[in-house]
This record gives sequence, C-alpha cells and structure tokens, in this order.
Amino acid sequence: MRVDLVTREYPPHVYGGAGVHVAELVRVLRTAMDVRVHCFDGPRTEPGVHGYEASPELAGDPVLATFGVDLQVVAGIGAIDGTPELVHSHTWYANLAGHLAARRYDVPHVLTAHSLEPLRPWKAEQLGGGYALSSWAERTAYEGADAVVAVSAGMRADILRAYPFMDPDDVVVVHNGIDLDTWRRPTDPHALAAADRTVRELGIDPDRPAVVFVGRITRQKGLPYFLRAAERLPADVQVVLCAGAPDTPAIAEEVAGLVAALAAKRTGVVWVERMLPRAELVAVLAACTVFVCPSVYEPLGIVNLEAMAVGLPVVATATGGIPEVVVDGETGLLVPIDQVQDGTGTPRDPDGFVADLAEALTDAVGDAARASTWGEAGRVRARDHFSWDVIGQRTEQVYRDVLAG
Repeated sequence: MRVDLVTREYPPHVYGGAGVHVAELVRVLRTAMDVRVHCFDGPRTEPGVHGYEASPELAGDPVLATFGVDLQVVAGIGAIDGTPELVHSHTWYANLAGHLAARRYDVPHVLTAHSLEPLRPWKAEQLGGGYALSSWAERTAYEGADAVVAVSAGMRADILRAYPFMDPDDVVVVHNGIDLDTWRRPTDPHALAAADRTVRELGIDPDRPAVVFVGRITRQKGLPYFLRAAERLPADVQVVLCAGAPDTPAIAEEVAGLVAALAAKRTGVVWVERMLPRAELVAVLAACTVFVCPSVYEPLGIVNLEAMAVGLPVVATATGGIPEVVVDGETGLLVPIDQVQDGTGTPRDPDGFVADLAEALTDAVGDAARASTWGEAGRVRARDHFSWDVIGQRTEQVYRDVLAG
C-alpha cells in the first residue's frame, strides 16, 4: 500500500503537536507500507519526503501562500511514478491539498483533525480576512473526506458539533501517541551530569520545586491564566516557561508584561523563549516537580503525554481531550472550567479559574512524594494507552476500512 501524507510540519521544521504526531506516525507506518511525505518549508534530504517552498509572490499573505503550496503538493503527488492508494492530510494547512489530490487522482482522502477553525476564532487576530479562507478550506475538506480521524473523543464530539453534515460513522478516534524511548528522564551518571549542566545554564535550580509550562504563545494555550495563578504559588516554587513562537504581537506583549510583573514579585522565574532540542527539554522536565497545561482549547495535548513519559504529574484544564489523558487524582489534577460557548473557550469566571488553577498547583507541588507517585503512574498510563505502535495499527486499520468501501 502506498499512502501520500500531506502536512505543513515535518522535521526539521516542527513547532507544534501536529508536527510531532506526523513525524512519529510516518516512522511507525513505514514499517508496514510505502509512505511518501509532502510538506512545507522547502526541500528535505530524507528519502521519500518532498518539501515545497511558498511562492515569493504570495509571501505577504500567509493564507494565500499556504494555498499556493497546496497546489504544488497536488502536482507533486502526480509527478511521482504511479498514484497513491490513499491521501492523508493533517491540519487545515494541508487539508486543501489532500482534498484536491483526492479529486485529481480519484483516490480516497483521510484527514486527521488536530484542531478546528470554528473553535479558534482568535485566529482572526492573527490572520485577519485570511481566517475566512482557512475556515473555508477546512470545511471544504471535511465535506469531501472519506474518513476523519479525531485525536480524542472530545475532538470527535467537537467535529460533529462544528460540522453537523458529517456522518458519525466516518469520524473515528485515534489518539496521539508518545515515544517512550526518547521521552524518559536520564538515569546513567553521564546523562544525569549533562542534564544538570543544562538546567543550571538555563537558570533553573534543580534543588527547588518547580512548575513548568511548555507550549507556543497562543490564546488556546492559556498561558496568561497560568502567569496570574503563579503569583499565588508558595515563594520557594520556581516558575519555568518554555514558551515561544507567539501568534501575534499583541499576545507576545501581554505575556512579556505578565512575566516581567511576576519576576518583580518572586524569584525563580525562568523564561526560555527558544525551542529546546529534545534532550534539553527532557532535562528541564526531569528537573521540575509538576507540569502545567492551562489550555482553554486542547483536542488532546501531546505535551501532557511528553511530561507524563518523563514522569511528571500534570495539572491541566478539564477541557477537550485532556481528561482522556490525565486521570484526576492518579496522574495529576484536573482543574474544572466553565467556558463561554462562542468558540473562544474563555472561562466564564476568569478570576475563579485562575484561583482554582493556583490551588491545584499549590496542592500538587506541595507534596513531593505524592507528585513522584503520580508521575510514575503517568508514565505507566502513557506506555499502556498511547504507544506509537498501537496508534500506527489503528491508523492502518482506518486506511483499510476506507479502501474496503
């Protein structure tokens, strides 16, 4: 079986959970079939991977530039000897390419939903009128898809609400996965020494308790809520932020102001704005006590799986697919949230949400022995329910079901 997989992100250009998902999925699927990858951000050297550059003429408009790459992808799929048996696209950036390729070459189209444009209205702040185009591209792809893969049951429910024309039988759940071999805390003396150097060079004191956030600076990740909650943490607790790639200048300015205000009130505020290599990020996670995920929109949250694989308990918002990953009182704590139903995910009571988040974090970080127990349980849960071998098998079955008609 030949499957052509279409994605915006692919190594070395990975900046979010969808890119991580695609890279790992390709790795495991290639043990069972011929997988060709079509991606953005220019040519790659990896065999079977075709990268495309955006047209300079469209560089001033990110959505039109995306559509331009999508058209190149459609042509690229046809330029390879023969045609695929199936096309599989990931995120709205690539969905239009998958949709058009399926029509052009008369093959089925499977798409994986990592997020939904109707549930991210703050993107109008980022894209302006382009948000209407990204929403159109996504909806068009869903209307024509032969199957839609949701990364959580929560995401599946969101899809059926956002796109009620979808046949529920065509929307299946296949969770994100985690590679436990690469996401594990260091144990041998050499690795431990290297990890210790890394965290100290970043300004983290491994002898102090710490709460760590990892993610892009976007509205959906809820970072401003955490920064306000962090003001209420015990004085000895460090606040570690691995946060960069802001969506807009406005949210970049907001977060910078909140970090500065927090650092003026307490010690141990560490902000790492660059994307860390995996080994360094694992070192940071292993040096901290609790992982926080304050998202107001999160279809699943690969970052939570990564933290659990390293053995950290997770304190996270009880929204989207997060409750399918984090077990309250067993692998961490879930923070309840009552959200405005306008697509923004905004808490109805922002101050109450901040207070509840601060209380849960204080509770989790205040008992080191229990935090360690929860972290160990989290790694076991990641191993038992979210291994990439299982995710690969489930994805292959989706392909076979689609091809069987």
